[in-house]
Amino acid sequence: MKVKANVIILRAAGTNCDYETEAAFIKAGAATDLVHINQLVRGEKRLSDYQILAIPGGFTYGDDIAAGKILANELKYNLGEEIERFVQEGKLIIGICNGFQVLVKTGLLPGSPEAAGQQEATLTFNDSGKFEDRWVYLKPDSSQRCVFTRGLDGLLYLPIAHAEGKFVTKDDSTLRRVETRGQVVFRYVTPDGQPGDYPWNPNGSVGSIAGICDPSGRIFGLMPHPERHIDPLQHPRWTREKIKGKGDGAAIFENGVRYAEKELL
Repeated sequence: MKVKANVIILRAAGTNCDYETEAAFIKAGAATDLVHINQLVRGEKRLSDYQILAIPGGFTYGDDIAAGKILANELKYNLGEEIERFVQEGKLIIGICNGFQVLVKTGLLPGSPEAAGQQEATLTFNDSGKFEDRWVYLKPDSSQRCVFTRGLDGLLYLPIAHAEGKFVTKDDSTLRRVETRGQVVFRYVTPDGQPGDYPWNPNGSVGSIAGICDPSGRIFGLMPHPERHIDPLQHPRWTREKIKGKGDGAAIFENGVRYAEKELL
């Protein structure tokens, strides 16, 4: 019997995309476990038993203080050693929407060695001043090195749902490091793949950045929701355009599972 990659899908008060994320990983061939953060803190579950950590979307702790900040602090101060060991062992982490906000506010992303674990960027309020809930076009960056997006070279069409999705770095030098080290994974683009302002860039992110990875390519965060487009029937125009095959988000989960099975089992 084939040994499956084991994915821990982390939950907390306010998480609401955990079941969709689980379904995406199951469809990609992984074994999954929905785990509340308190189970890790109390030692009832061990992070070391998994090869992939997924932090799904939602509004953890009501996004009090700032989106994802409380969960980020829980991870950093209650589970910091376990997270550090998990990363040092070469395992994978993906944060989607609220999960991306969490990873940025823990300092795991962008994760520059020069920052020594300190926060280098944030995801702040959309320039539009409102919650953006619609579909967007994404283009993989030509130099991106992310494990989860290997082989992706065409446009992706994924939904977004966020009020604090504007990616900004603390200074220009941080942005240059992210750009030059192949850490920009996705950018928001127009339907023909060109740079564009609002509404194509839905939140005003610097450089139209929609997702980044750490320097190793194994920690990945993005604001759009790939778990909401793993099947062609989820495409909003699947009947008119006769969409077939797989949803655009499916490859992200398949790549992660494939890497874990090859490199971590």
